[in-house]
Amino acid sequence: MKLMHAVVFSLSALLLVGVPARAESTVVMTKADLKWKDMGNGIAAAPVSGDMATGQSRFFLKYPAGLVTPNHHHDTDHYVTLVSGAITLTVAGKEYSLGPGDYFALTDKQPHVAKVEGSEDAVFFIQADGPWNVVMEK
Repeated sequence: MKLMHAVVFSLSALLLVGVPARAESTVVMTKADLKWKDMGNGIAAAPVSGDMATGQSRFFLKYPAGLVTPNHHHDTDHYVTLVSGAITLTVAGKEYSLGPGDYFALTDKQPHVAKVEGSEDAVFFIQADGPWNVVMEK
């Protein structure tokens, strides 16, 4: 239960992360350009564009090895590519084993759980269609 509360707090801290809008038509960022923000419990976010708190955004999210999120949903549709690591994603009682390069979309406030598998952190690239939030399922 303590870990669940810590994860909830960490995920909600993502709302504080934002990046100024870019006027350029071409944006190139290397891994060295990413500004990772510690969200606690090994979770980190690196914004790329937009403002996670107020609108559409794109960002990297890092979960530590062994992390299991509580069952939750997001109020905005989001589209996710797993960049590194391995996870088991559970949606509507079905488990999906995902690795680098795999993609999933969560729309319509679908409740889900993500479990990081193995000894490597999981890094995701996420595009959120609106303000990013985390809502715990009861």
